[in-house]
Amino acid sequence: MNDITMRAISQRVLGGPDVLEEVRLPRPAPGPGEVLVRVHAAGVNPTDWKHRSVAGLFLGEPPFVLGWDVSGVIEATGAGVTVFEPGDEAFGMLPYPHGAGSHAEYVTGPARAFAPKPATIDHEQAGALPLAALTAWQALVDTAGLATGQRVLIHAAAGGVGHLAVQIAKARGAHVTGTASAAKHDFVRALGADEVLDYRTTEITEAVRDADVVLDSLGSDHAVHSLRSLRPGGILVSLRLDDGIPALTAEASRLGVRAKVMLVEDDHAGMTAIAQLAAEGRLRAEIAGTFDLADAAKAHELGETGRTAGKLVLTVR
Repeated sequence: MNDITMRAISQRVLGGPDVLEEVRLPRPAPGPGEVLVRVHAAGVNPTDWKHRSVAGLFLGEPPFVLGWDVSGVIEATGAGVTVFEPGDEAFGMLPYPHGAGSHAEYVTGPARAFAPKPATIDHEQAGALPLAALTAWQALVDTAGLATGQRVLIHAAAGGVGHLAVQIAKARGAHVTGTASAAKHDFVRALGADEVLDYRTTEITEAVRDADVVLDSLGSDHAVHSLRSLRPGGILVSLRLDDGIPALTAEASRLGVRAKVMLVEDDHAGMTAIAQLAAEGRLRAEIAGTFDLADAAKAHELGETGRTAGKLVLTVR
């Protein structure tokens, strides 16, 4: 039996941020094809507070440890691992949705869910990137095939996924229109957006009608309505699995456009591409707040306000 323990943030029941508590758990050991990572930083994403509070999601009933983003140092490797050695700095996303556990001092995961951390960024920056950046990459590049010169509309462009999607789209040579509240327009423009529209005062489907790609993170009726921003043959990628998918598919067919609903996956090739963009200075997460591991509840409280721009990060010291 493993008698080496670690600190972790867990919960015994579903509920508000106050259900999160620091506990001591056995330190995991890497299995075949896995690495053990000493966590230095781990992002906090909307999926974390949703799993914390909502019954019937992917992780089932607590107790569990949340967290899919991780940046740290390889502590040990399991049998068959060839891409890392102990002492290497790495970052990545644990397999989503069932592989959570990075809000702890140590975590194990498949070696190829990680990529080498660029030396040009610190662990806090690297820990903020994986889930949101992979979501944006897989939506825009793998699913939509975004190409140079195409026009993309990114909803919630100041958010965790949105602000990284703007940068990825610009790196692909696209013309980017983002939506955000007026207070966040300067931030979105600084990311490289060509146009920024205030969703509170502008009818977006009237202002944008020729997009090749729409990235929608709001789902349901909003995604259906956003199909009208596409040119014929264009594609909308929705990031929300909800009961509006049949209506979205039917309306897309009626309008002569395409609609895909995407769930992010762990992805060595995607992480490698993200690492390259970060190393070149073309992709950077906006850190809205950094919290010690023990203060995870405070990070959840801030995130649930919906008023942050960018990402929240836990650090492990």
